[in-house]
Amino acid sequence: MLRGHENMLPALRDWYTPIMETGRPSRTALRVAQRRAIHQVLDQRPPVLNDPIAIPLLGRDFAYDAEQESSRFARAFRAFMVARSRLAEDQLAAAAAKGLAQYVVLGAGLDTFAYRNPFPQVRVFEVDFPATQQWKHSLLAAASIPIPANLTFVPLDFEHMTLADGLAAAGFDSARPAFFGWLGVVPYLSLPAFRSSLETIGRLPAGSGVCFDFAQPPEALEPEHLPVFQALAARVAAAGEPFRLFFTPEQLRQEFRAAGFTRVEIRTPGELNDMYFKGRTDGLAMPRAGVGMFATAWK
Repeated sequence: MLRGHENMLPALRDWYTPIMETGRPSRTALRVAQRRAIHQVLDQRPPVLNDPIAIPLLGRDFAYDAEQESSRFARAFRAFMVARSRLAEDQLAAAAAKGLAQYVVLGAGLDTFAYRNPFPQVRVFEVDFPATQQWKHSLLAAASIPIPANLTFVPLDFEHMTLADGLAAAGFDSARPAFFGWLGVVPYLSLPAFRSSLETIGRLPAGSGVCFDFAQPPEALEPEHLPVFQALAARVAAAGEPFRLFFTPEQLRQEFRAAGFTRVEIRTPGELNDMYFKGRTDGLAMPRAGVGMFATAWK
């Protein structure tokens, strides 16, 4: 059982605050799921993220304007969404090949990995607010998508339970390594909330890891890249989810070291373009401005 993390309650409530309203399903989760689904039908084959569950899960909520979704901004944003999921799943696959058997999806929303999980030995824990998980259950039922035996939902109302207690109650084994997918969350956190969560993962056994996306401070960007950052920052702020937390790569490496991680990989949008979008003819790629960066760290 995870212990000694009682101070995580305010921090974890904090890292969900900009993402959803208490008692309501996450609007952000719906927007992300829609973009993953659009990628399955609008972009060149094969998809970067092959997700046959994405469209059935959304059901009647799946609709899009092809002209609007073909704009440069829409393609870049969609590329970012699918690339970060692909990166996290590739990292998990490498760990699973070495015997890792626990995967925790923090702020799972409408993530579909558990329903197409190719690793029967990997137990998946989906952590999210009860309202969002109830909504997801209704979508799964409407689409006749079965819940896998190796999936455990961890519904957390952070007014009453910590992440540590929620995972322990769900059967998470803190004596064994685990990998955490923490996508689309870190830029909206306070620094104490980020550190508290990272330290919790850092207390797990050797072989544990975490993957997430992060934003660089605007002053660290090249002048020609600032308009991309400003456009994205304005867009998320208008949606009520302003960026709050920024790191340079070196600052983030220091945070990882302080939390007990020993191996850190920082990847730029350009590197992910080379990994996942090279040779495509549909224009799907992330801007190389370094606005959205990617980090993976291991114990």
